[in-house]
Amino acid sequence: MRPRCIVADNPDPFTLDGTRTYLVGHKRVAIIDPGPYVDSHVRAVVREVAAAEQVWVLLTHGHADHSGAAEAVADAVGAEIVGVGIPAARGLGDGEVVETDQGRIASFDTPGHSREHVTFHWIEADAGFPGDVVLGQGETTWVGEYDGCVADYLESLERLRSVEFKTLYPGHGPAIEDPGATLNAYEAHRWDRIRQVADILAVRPGASTDELLVHVYGSTIPAGLEGAAFKSLQAIRDFLR
Repeated sequence: MRPRCIVADNPDPFTLDGTRTYLVGHKRVAIIDPGPYVDSHVRAVVREVAAAEQVWVLLTHGHADHSGAAEAVADAVGAEIVGVGIPAARGLGDGEVVETDQGRIASFDTPGHSREHVTFHWIEADAGFPGDVVLGQGETTWVGEYDGCVADYLESLERLRSVEFKTLYPGHGPAIEDPGATLNAYEAHRWDRIRQVADILAVRPGASTDELLVHVYGSTIPAGLEGAAFKSLQAIRDFLR
């Protein structure tokens, strides 16, 4: 049992080939992360649920590439917005689920990539929709949005690991068929980066974040991602304090 998937036409270094919008159910449907406000994508999502009797729009977090289409889709199909990240979203209460005709969907907090972030648990499929906590390729996601995000992120990886999902469907990239190995790789990468920064600061405690950027990344940062890398290193400094 797998969700349907519609990939938005918004590829870039953060979104990979585009944001993935997932649909669980047919007559009673959950739309998970409706994606960016791109007309073609909004139309595709609305068309996919046109025959449904009840629809929910679920948001893992409020970044525009995941939530930008939420209100347009919800208005078009008469759906309730559930999750976090925008004022119109209603969080699921403890033990509360969305009942699709393909099974129940619950949520739990997984902050770090953003301060408000949840993972949706498709119970009957032993599957999770982790938004941007992990991606479908590589071993890192951006963690640098707020003070305390690194500690939150490491706890969220542990929380995901404790559920023992069979499959994870991330917001970007293909399905993750070995969640345990992927979560371990993401955790190892984060700790490697933390140790790298700690080693530099042990020798040069007064190093600026710009200096850390040079020592940690050198010339390997893709164009346009310099600001994100800078904030990521600032977040690690905060964690080490």
